[in-house]
Amino acid sequence: MTAVAVPGWTHTYSGKVRDLYSSEQYPDAVLMVASDRVSAFDHVLEPGIPGKGELLTRLSLWWFEQLDVPNHLAEGEIPDEVQGRAMLAKTLEMYPVECVVRGYLSGSGWLEYQQSQSVCGINLPAGLSNGDRLPEPIYTPAWKAPMGEHDENITFERTVELVGIEAARALRDTSLAIFTRASAIAETHGVILADTKFEFGADPVTGELTLGDEVLTSDSSRYWDAELYAAGGPDRLASFDKQIVRNWLAANWDQTGTPPELPPEIVEQTASRYRELIERLTGA
Repeated sequence: MTAVAVPGWTHTYSGKVRDLYSSEQYPDAVLMVASDRVSAFDHVLEPGIPGKGELLTRLSLWWFEQLDVPNHLAEGEIPDEVQGRAMLAKTLEMYPVECVVRGYLSGSGWLEYQQSQSVCGINLPAGLSNGDRLPEPIYTPAWKAPMGEHDENITFERTVELVGIEAARALRDTSLAIFTRASAIAETHGVILADTKFEFGADPVTGELTLGDEVLTSDSSRYWDAELYAAGGPDRLASFDKQIVRNWLAANWDQTGTPPELPPEIVEQTASRYRELIERLTGA
């Protein structure tokens, strides 16, 4: 799946999921378009998830409204060709750090904990299990690797080396504050925010720390159903994201060569999870 042509805009970059465009009409902004592409194990898969780009965009915009934090949204017209799945975003001087916050032990944090009883240099209590709630949310940043390389979990001290002590503290403290606010909102809708990642940049004019990229979507966050989690059954950690895709791919592909095409039922199940989350959170 390739980036769509948008009259008046020049396609400048494509990631695994997003396409960026520039325009002389908006010299200080970019058009950020969320596609329906889905990736797993560092590969973009076929087919995409119908409606995914629009759902991710709607959820980001909803969360930006809930958060009292400066964000990258800019004023301007969204072209008809990408209406509903695009944001006009101010150009920021992005920090090379993914600001990961974990309220529960899961994913790569769980794998690391089993080896060292710590995550990104933060010591945790003994005896925790996969999915356990942490005594308090922890900030576990990652270095944003160049295209084609894997991001790397780093310590706070390494963050200081990368961006300086003042910026490192601001990234940590703001990330934890947003996570606390978002977790409380999610809980009122029967949803657990287990972990998430934020990306920030500095406003090139004011220097203000500004929240960018997507925020608190199914692609950047791990959400669980609070009722299922409390019941403690085998589905307690079933997440509202593409985990269905990862599970199917892990069982049907040895990660060599081209990944197989996703079957229709896996595509629909994944789309259903994306839709359910946004319905649960926004009521729409």
